[in-house]
Amino acid sequence: MKQNTLVGLLTFWRNWHFRQLLDLTAKMKFCSPWKSMGVSVTARLRDTTMYAVSADSKGLDTVVGLLADVVLQPRLTDEEMEMTRMAVQFELEDLNMRPDPEPLLTEMIHKAAYRGNTVGLNRFCPMENITKIDRAVLHSYLQSYYTPERMVLAGVGVEHEHLVECAQKYLLGVQPTWHSTGAGDVDRSVAQYTGGIVKLERDMSSVSLGPTPIPELTHIMVGLESCSFLEEDFIPFAVLNMMMGGGGSFSAGGPGKGMFSRLYLNVLNRHHWMYNATSYHHSYEDTGLLCIHASADPKQVREMVEIITKEFVLMGGMVDAVELERAKTQLMSMLMMNLESRPVIFEDVGRQVLATHSRKLPHELCTLIRNVKPEDIKRVASQMLRGKPAVAALGDLSGLPTYEHVQAALASRSGCLPRTYRLFR
Repeated sequence: MKQNTLVGLLTFWRNWHFRQLLDLTAKMKFCSPWKSMGVSVTARLRDTTMYAVSADSKGLDTVVGLLADVVLQPRLTDEEMEMTRMAVQFELEDLNMRPDPEPLLTEMIHKAAYRGNTVGLNRFCPMENITKIDRAVLHSYLQSYYTPERMVLAGVGVEHEHLVECAQKYLLGVQPTWHSTGAGDVDRSVAQYTGGIVKLERDMSSVSLGPTPIPELTHIMVGLESCSFLEEDFIPFAVLNMMMGGGGSFSAGGPGKGMFSRLYLNVLNRHHWMYNATSYHHSYEDTGLLCIHASADPKQVREMVEIITKEFVLMGGMVDAVELERAKTQLMSMLMMNLESRPVIFEDVGRQVLATHSRKLPHELCTLIRNVKPEDIKRVASQMLRGKPAVAALGDLSGLPTYEHVQAALASRSGCLPRTYRLFR
């Protein structure tokens, strides 16, 4: 959802559906045909809402009818609206109390990178908007965005002709509860990358959930604009992200998991005081963001930021053939392993068709990955480094360098922060 007036509405809508589907699933457990059925709705992505049902393929007709009712015939009673407001409020409180800072940092880095527009708007509903969202607001949103041309019905493990018949039966010509009379006012804004910094000073010493205290850490995320998933450079950026890799200093998964990525070799293995260094790549229909998240003691924030900026600058340097082949193999392995799961295949089909009206098959993607060359990595990294950085900082920020110093470090050949001098110590 992109419009400022409806910031956080997707969170509200997801929580409402979550309550409805929990009740529906509980009732279905008492019915023999539905004993093995699972129903879920997710809005974890910034640009897509996905409804998923898992059931026996013999019940396809009933399943599509169920989906049609949930999507097109919501009741939106006063009691349900009030319970949803309580659920959203609890989610916001939980977000600020949880020890894992990644969801909050991801929100902050998007806010810094796309200040005041599109994917930079709050994904979580602001506290002040909870009471403003009512039935009329939801109906207005649904009328604008829940239209046939913006929907895809995808199925895995079912006959295509049967799925088409069910869609025609339950979705074609059905009048939704909001009485749609055509396309509403759809926000077609294109993401505008701005760069910038978002800081949140917070005491992180009391986030432990048990008797053993968690070390007080400062969390930093630095990002640069990459590209959309519709561009050809999306694959080289995906390989670059895999090449950077990283994780926590005590990552689970067994010996050797990603241990040859750059953030392990150059950062975690060399600097024992670094608790985390992980690369992330967020890609959307009209933009993308490659960022590195790092955590360390508040006294070593400046050193940590300099290590991150050095790693960004090194992306535009020489690429070793061995590390590139390893990153490509690891990316293809991860792709194929994920596609072993039917829910992942379902999401892959739905999202690709929704965005591009077609689907690239796994062997096509593997071919594109194999064709990535060292010069492709160097080219996309050098292009990325010419942009302004986005910075998100959480925790004790007394030692945080200025945004101008971070920008200067990324523009330099060494990646080092400018030195500061003091007359008095």
